[in-house]
Order: sequence, then structure tokens, then C-alpha cells
Amino acid sequence: MITTGILSGCASGSKENPKDDFTWQVDRFDDVKVLKYQVPGFETLNPDQKILIYYLSQAALCGRDILYDQNFKYNLPIRRTLEAVYINYEGDRAAEEFKALEKYLKKIWFANGIHHHYSMDKFIPEFSEQYFDNVVNSIPEDKLPLDFGKKDHLLAVIKPAMFDPELYKKRVCLDSDKDMIVNSAMNYYEEGITQTEVEEFYGKMVTDDDLTPVSYGLNSKLVKDNGQLVERKWKLCGMYSQTIDKILFWLNKALPYAENEVQKKTIQQLISYYKSGDLKTFDEYSVTWVKDTVSEVDFVNGFIEVYGDPLGYKASWEAIVNFKNIEATKRTETISEWAQWFEDNSPIDNKFKKKEVKGVSAKVITVATLGGDCFPPTPIGINLPNSDWIRRDHGSKSVTIENITHAYSQASKGDGFADEFVLREDDKERMEKYGSLADNLHTDLHECLGHGSGVLAPGVKGDELKNYGSTLEEARADLFALYYLADPKMVEIGLIPNLDVAKAEYAKYMMNGLMTQLTRIQPGKNVEESHMRNRKLIAEWCYEKGLADNVIEKIVENGKTYIVVNDFDKLRGLFADLLREVQRIKSEGDFDAGKKLVESYGVKVDPELHNEVMERYAKLDLAPYSGFINPILHPVQGDDGKIIDVVIEYQNSFTEQMLHYSENFSYLPSKN
Repeated sequence: MITTGILSGCASGSKENPKDDFTWQVDRFDDVKVLKYQVPGFETLNPDQKILIYYLSQAALCGRDILYDQNFKYNLPIRRTLEAVYINYEGDRAAEEFKALEKYLKKIWFANGIHHHYSMDKFIPEFSEQYFDNVVNSIPEDKLPLDFGKKDHLLAVIKPAMFDPELYKKRVCLDSDKDMIVNSAMNYYEEGITQTEVEEFYGKMVTDDDLTPVSYGLNSKLVKDNGQLVERKWKLCGMYSQTIDKILFWLNKALPYAENEVQKKTIQQLISYYKSGDLKTFDEYSVTWVKDTVSEVDFVNGFIEVYGDPLGYKASWEAIVNFKNIEATKRTETISEWAQWFEDNSPIDNKFKKKEVKGVSAKVITVATLGGDCFPPTPIGINLPNSDWIRRDHGSKSVTIENITHAYSQASKGDGFADEFVLREDDKERMEKYGSLADNLHTDLHECLGHGSGVLAPGVKGDELKNYGSTLEEARADLFALYYLADPKMVEIGLIPNLDVAKAEYAKYMMNGLMTQLTRIQPGKNVEESHMRNRKLIAEWCYEKGLADNVIEKIVENGKTYIVVNDFDKLRGLFADLLREVQRIKSEGDFDAGKKLVESYGVKVDPELHNEVMERYAKLDLAPYSGFINPILHPVQGDDGKIIDVVIEYQNSFTEQMLHYSENFSYLPSKN
């Protein structure tokens, strides 16, 4: 998955297509801006496709509470207590502390919990404990989540988690010098379980002779029962059953509207998996899903990505519902057609290349609904399944979410960022002219070919890189994309008009990796998030290795630092060299080399440069993070009560949507 890594209500109630004056930004708080996205082409779908999207979208909204609970065990009671205060408080709502409480609640909604969605650091409230006591005590008990007992018991549980800066301080700890399980607040493992215990428990499950291993631990919480480690499966009649039951209700509603038999089988297998929790069934579902390259409507729903687990076993719940952007997909179809050429000509060692690239399918999509770990912060590209053997034997499916990238682009117009951070006029001109195309192609190549490229060496299981695995995998896919973006083949097959497209991406990528992404880091902190580590690793490594030839230069003018690329051809050569090494590390499972690479180039922050970037960015008054609210899908009923059509409404309030979801799609108890 690729995140948005490069920085950069008048339509309310309207059920028509969005106009040119569409209002993109709907809210701004702390370091976040909340945007809307358009769903162009929805009105051209046939009624059955719209109804299918509606039912799949309902299923996508049902799993929201699962992610909250996965992220931290007290997220649900904290969110629900704050929501109860926000809705029912009759005191002074203009008071500064109430405004601080409102901002804290918005931050929790955006991050799906009390830890920052990117830095993983815990939010500390800007209101006092005494104020919190007062406002909670003013709320009738029947409005509060009382799974932990009376009001005083509830407060005794959630207040330390909220206010004590030393408790649960990091949702995901990637510091290899610490026990990463003990020092992470995520809720995939019962408190008291150690990293060594987890590694031993799952290490025993994978055998060298199993060529099609399931993703052990993917859909369970690891707990102790009478001193023995056991898994609590996330399935119907298991953990999270109340929510999974609702997801199944909507998936069953969607079944009759499947576009073809393959899609129908995909939904049926997903239903079976949710009922049984059997990871072999999940693999069967994944294989069928990969084979469905014909359906115009598509979706992701389930426990998928493992970024939230420092050891990469447990998957967060996520959902996306989308349909194909047929015109833009011509671009990704061209990439897919040439997949074997790209693999054969990759600069990696021949022994790590796929002899036969199978099942590579890629498309550009228009998303209609986002859910779980894809919402409100949203990926711009996805490549699934994650299983190495499924990629090897059956291929993968890649998507670029172009209506999301379009929304980012529109919302950032005229924000002054380029004038502040880009020194050379020719770089600015290339970014202005080709930036959108370059970004989309980078995502296409990253997802479609980068993640799906290469093979593991015999005997390598795929989990050897542990806490460095996600960073190195993202680096591998990024390097693949960066290397090929400047290949003459891209011009030859009509994907780019000239190599200025690559120059635009190279200049922006190096500037971001070396400097501007630092706006997302708190002063004194290291880089923690895997995608940020990836970009910093690539940029810092290339800067260091290119010093002798002045490939990339740090120029200071008028007290401001700028990053400029002096030799684009040599930079491409550096991308090739690093890709060769990162692929070797993955293919051979070389943990020590992977650790050294990440720790040397992807983690440490230059405090002087950091302070400078923060000061310059602050003057622009920009929010470094963006996320989205969903449009509302309204079913239209015929005289017999059956749905005959679906229309879209573009909402303008982040708060209204979050409260609506909490009221209508919240099925889990606060204590799980």
C-alpha cells in the first residue's frame, strides 16, 4: 500500500454531480485538514452496480469499531465518553477547555484512537483532568459507556490512559533495542506477553517444506489462558462477532447483485472466511479475488495490512468499495502488458527475478466508500494480496485511486508550498506541468509491478525482516517505480510524453525524503512510520552515495535550505544500486543488513534542519496531514419497497459524519 507521502459547505445536500466550485476542504484542526472527494462516473453505472456498491459500502462502514479496538484497548470507551459529553453537555460550549475537548475528539476520530495515525504517539489532552471530571459527571449515566461499571469506574479506567504521558505512549514501537510488543499500545496481544513469546509461538508454525503457508496470526488476538498462549479468532461467534455479524448481513445482501460468477464466488468465500476464521479459506478467497479482472465494481473488506503490528503478524480491519475508471485504466493496462519486460530488465540479481510473471492486473479506480484503516486517512494505491506464494503462483491486483489523488491535488492548489521549498524554476515548471501524471505513474508502478516483482530464495519464509519488513518492502516498491519512471521504454509505450515527467518526480521525491516530510515529525522524535522511513532511507542513501559526483545538492540561500538534483541520470543509477540491494535483503531474508540500512538512513532526524523546515512550513499555515469524509449513498426505493437506484450526496461536516457513524455503525461493547 502506498500512502500520501508528499506534502502538498456549498455542495451540502446536493445530489447532482459536483460543480467546478466544489468545496474540497470541510474541516481543519491541529495538524489535519479534512477533505471531500468526488465520485465521477457513478451516475453512469447501471442500477444493479449502484445497488451492489451501496450494500458493499454498508459492509465497509460496519467494521469501524474493530479498528478502534485493535489500535488500543481503551479507544472505544474513551471515544464514546467524549461523544456523550459532546452531544449532551449543557454547560459553556464556548469555553476554551470545551473547545480543546472538541479538538481532542476530532483527533481521535481522525486517527481511529488516541494515538496519532502517522507518528503513533499518544495525544495528550489540552484540557485538565478536573475539567474532564466535571463535564463527565454532568452527563447522565445512561448516556455513558458503562461496560466497566459505574461512572467512577469508567473514569478510573480511561483517565490514566488519556492523561498520563508515560502510559501507552506509543501505539506501535519499532525501536529494535526495546521489546516492541511490551512497548506498543496496540491491542493485538494481551498485556504481559513479550516479543520473544510471540516470535517463538508463530515461529514454530512455519515449516520449510510448506510452499503455500497461510498468514499465521493474521486474524486473531494472542492471549494467555492458564499460562498458555492461545489465539482469540476474529470471526463470527468469536472475537468481534457482533460487528462481523453485521458485515455478513450486508455481504449477503450484495450477493444477488454480483456482476458475474467469479465475483459472486469471491463474496461467498469472504462470507465463509468470516464465519470460520480459517486462514486457508482466506487464501482461497484471495486467489479468487485476484482472478476477478472483469468486474467493474470491486472491493476490499477484511483483516489485510500488518503495519499496526511491529512484528507484522496481525492485520488491521479495512474496507474500500470502488469501480473502475475505464479511461484511466488504459494506462495501467499498458503497464500490465509489459510486466514481463519490466521484470526481465530490472537491475536486480537475475536469480531473484520472476521467470514468469503471472496474474498481474492493474487498474485505476474511483472509490465510493472508505472504511476502517483506509479512513479518514486514505491510501492512494493498493497492491494485494500480501501473501508471497499467492503473488508467485497467482499474481496480484493493483489499484491507483485517482479520485483521491485528484482531491489532494485540487485541495493543494495555490498553497505556496512550491514557492517556499523548490529553488529552481525549471523544477517548479516540471512539477506544475507533469506532477499529477508523475504521481499517478509512480503509484501505478509501485503497486502494479514493484510489490509484485522478485522472488524469495529457496528456504526463505518471508517474515525474516520482522519490524523492518514493512519499511523495506515499501522501499523496494518505491525504488522499482522510481527506476522505471525514467526508462525510455515509458516514452516508447506511450505512458509519458518525455523524461521530464521523471525529473519532476525525482526532484519532488528527494526534496520530500530529505527535508519536507519532516513537518510530520514532532521535535526531538525519530522517524517511526514505515512509509516515511522508506522515503528517508532512499533519499539519504542516494544523497550520501552521490556526494562525490554532486548528484544531489543541499543549497542554502537567504538562510533557507533547498534540495536540488544536479544529475538525474546518475540518480537513476543510484536507485538501481539500492533496489538491487533491497531486493537481495528481502530475497535472502537478511535481517542484519536490513536493520543496518533502515537504522542508518531511515530513522534519525537532523534537529537543525528539522527546526528550519517546521518554521518555514508554519508560515504557510498548511496542515501536513489530510484525510476524507465519505459521500453519502442514498438508496431510492420503488413502490414495492425494493431499492431501484442509488444517488450520491456530498456532505460538508466531519463532525456530523463521525457522530452518524458512531450512532449507526457501532456494534461492539466498549470492553472486548
